[in-house]
Amino acid sequence: MQTLDYRSAFELAPIGLVISRERVMIDCNAEMLAIFGAVREQIVGRSFEVLYPTAAEYERTGERIVEMLDAQGRYADDRIMKRAGGELFWCHVSGHALDTRTPHAAGIWSFEDLSARRVLKVDFTPREREIAALVIEGHTSKEIGRKLAISPRTVDVYRARLMRKTGAATTPELVNKLLNG
Repeated sequence: MQTLDYRSAFELAPIGLVISRERVMIDCNAEMLAIFGAVREQIVGRSFEVLYPTAAEYERTGERIVEMLDAQGRYADDRIMKRAGGELFWCHVSGHALDTRTPHAAGIWSFEDLSARRVLKVDFTPREREIAALVIEGHTSKEIGRKLAISPRTVDVYRARLMRKTGAATTPELVNKLLNG
């Protein structure tokens, strides 16, 4: 029987785990490698940017994380990420900044692959991916606009594009299609 200690718990956790410093992944577990279809060299020592569909999405998400950390330094959302082979998929990401004053200095992050429940069937632009994730969370156009530093009218334009691409007639139908493919 294997001795259970903190390192074993980290390695055997049923979700992807990463320890980071300044947005660089300094360690990860086996599940993280499996989720992203990567080997350690593709993850450890690299910026989180390699997990994002585009560099711009990486930058904007980093800014949003700093703004949205709660009092305990925690953040969570569902977003579209990129596997090592280039495949895009829905992923639930949760994190804990060890110091709320400098959120990217050091953190612990978990990743859960949602692709079994949420199939990505439509090709979205980077901005559409961001807005889709926030629409799923139930945010209004005004709230999304504030989070992304764009006007609510611009959000409405993107929401209409998402509805057209998914064939949804209403926002609840759009959410259903985004969640269930």
